[in-house]
Amino acid sequence: MKLHLGCGRTILPGWTNLDGVALPGVDLVVDLEACVPGRIPLGDDSVECLLASHLLEHIRAPLPLMQELHRIARPGARLEVRVPYGSSDDAWEDPTHVRPYFADSFGYFGQPYYWRADYGYRGDWDLDLLELVLPDGPLRTAPVAEIAAAVRTQRNVVAEMVATLRAVKPIRAARADLRRPVPVRYLFQDGRSGT
Repeated sequence: MKLHLGCGRTILPGWTNLDGVALPGVDLVVDLEACVPGRIPLGDDSVECLLASHLLEHIRAPLPLMQELHRIARPGARLEVRVPYGSSDDAWEDPTHVRPYFADSFGYFGQPYYWRADYGYRGDWDLDLLELVLPDGPLRTAPVAEIAAAVRTQRNVVAEMVATLRAVKPIRAARADLRRPVPVRYLFQDGRSGT
């Protein structure tokens, strides 16, 4: 099964389309903001691919949602998350956005990031790839190190962030030594890329 989360009016053929509103083409109506175990009416380990495009920035408490997605995901299931980058105007202008995300944010959906404190989160997603989409402009011809520095220090450098995560089952121990660097790919809207 492939699950399209927060689909809105973008109905994907061949996917189970889930939204909080019963719009035409929506297969499952679920309030993802109020996620608790069993909230999504799907069985454990039943989903192989998940898509959350411009959804997470609308969720006040993402950990319960990510734990519930982990429950329904098969071991190794792929989750693609698209969000506006936290230092972009897009992340803050929309009054329905309640949480910004940055390059290191997705690590906190995996157990190794909780080596210092236990907040009760029992999901485990490993970040396989992070893609930062940049608008065409002066950084197009810049070396990757300069692009990376601009992303860290300037506003409105990244238009969109795409994280590809993988469900880890059974969950890993909460140990700092299990954290690993994640490859970052810089993409330009014209198709040029750099790693």
